[in-house]
Amino acid sequence: MVEITSSLATGLLRPDGTPVRVLVVDDEPDLAEVLSAVLRYEGWDVQVAGDGASALRLAREFMPDAVVLDIMLPDVGGLEVLRRLRAEIPQVCVLFLTARDSVEDRIAGITAGGDDYVTKPFSLEEVLARLRGLLRRAGMTRAGTGDKLSVGDLIMDEDAREVTRAGQLVDLTPTEFELLRFLMRNPRRVLSKAQILDRVWSYDFGGQAHVVELYISYLRRKIDAGRAPLIHTVRGVGYVLKPVPA
Repeated sequence: MVEITSSLATGLLRPDGTPVRVLVVDDEPDLAEVLSAVLRYEGWDVQVAGDGASALRLAREFMPDAVVLDIMLPDVGGLEVLRRLRAEIPQVCVLFLTARDSVEDRIAGITAGGDDYVTKPFSLEEVLARLRGLLRRAGMTRAGTGDKLSVGDLIMDEDAREVTRAGQLVDLTPTEFELLRFLMRNPRRVLSKAQILDRVWSYDFGGQAHVVELYISYLRRKIDAGRAPLIHTVRGVGYVLKPVPA
């Protein structure tokens, strides 16, 4: 049996109980896709725009709670997009995401009304942490506590950050926990090493697939040792977590 009791287990909610809305604005399609996938993984409602004009149009329809905004866009610049956004949605949180990392650029972004600033290349975890902080300060609340993920006899309490298998507590490092959480949120789905790198480490990790192999081996020793295996290798593709057949 595979069960995910809540898709919003570690996410934030709007005051009315609906998912947080985030607009990602970036003219790099691959980067925008990775970011949107990670934010949806948090349980958030995400829309993507590749230029300033599209971002402004989408914002009026979508009414986002937060915007991840690249300063360097092909049409309307990010600072101008921010100015127009603030005029129409004054309370929206704005996180600048850009390759421009000089002190002057940072000051310009914050002076223009941006709430925070992250430079490329970046850590996905840093972007998530910054967004969570902005959203909490804006009045968003955590989703209901007590939700758990379960795959067969493997149980993860995300709020308590505890994992058990067959009732026995499994001691995991923070990275092992994040890797297992990604696998458990995608049961029966084969995940490539590149997908795992993007989600658990960072977008620009350098393609070092061996780190995935290493941490999968660590997890196997703790999760599968002496038991029927839950973590399986799909040669040439990646890894999959699935319950032991009854």
